[in-house]
Amino acid sequence: MIVRIELAGTADLDEWAGLRARLWPDGSRSEHRKDLVDLMGEPQAVVGFLARDLRGTLAGFAEAALRIDYVNGCETSPVAFLEGLYVVEERRRQGIGRGLVEAVEAWARLKGCTELASDALLENTVSHAMHIALDFEETERVVFFRKVLDPAPRLS
Repeated sequence: MIVRIELAGTADLDEWAGLRARLWPDGSRSEHRKDLVDLMGEPQAVVGFLARDLRGTLAGFAEAALRIDYVNGCETSPVAFLEGLYVVEERRRQGIGRGLVEAVEAWARLKGCTELASDALLENTVSHAMHIALDFEETERVVFFRKVLDPAPRLS
């Protein structure tokens, strides 16, 4: 199936937010739309690419950002970071994810990046396999911890 990869814009917010809600279901479609509006208000912060079939139906998206802080497993800065990649289930394994990542790679090169990084939850083995299929290499595994602190005593 032939798809076209395009740069996402304000006209795409509703559809894009709908796919984001599938990838990150903890947020509602309207919350994702608001997040996208906020992100698009920060030029150069995040880029989005959309995959559409010949009828114009949205088949997937990729989002990437430039990170200047330390990125696990990387040796340079800035690093392009694949923040999200989603292809609708019935369109998977057709090269759409690869096309989206290739668009992100081209954008990253234009931004002067020599590395593209990403992450996935430890239990998300489907994502691990997809990353390997797209020529990513695993650099490390990590478990994050936190400790809730009691409030500081009030000074009188």
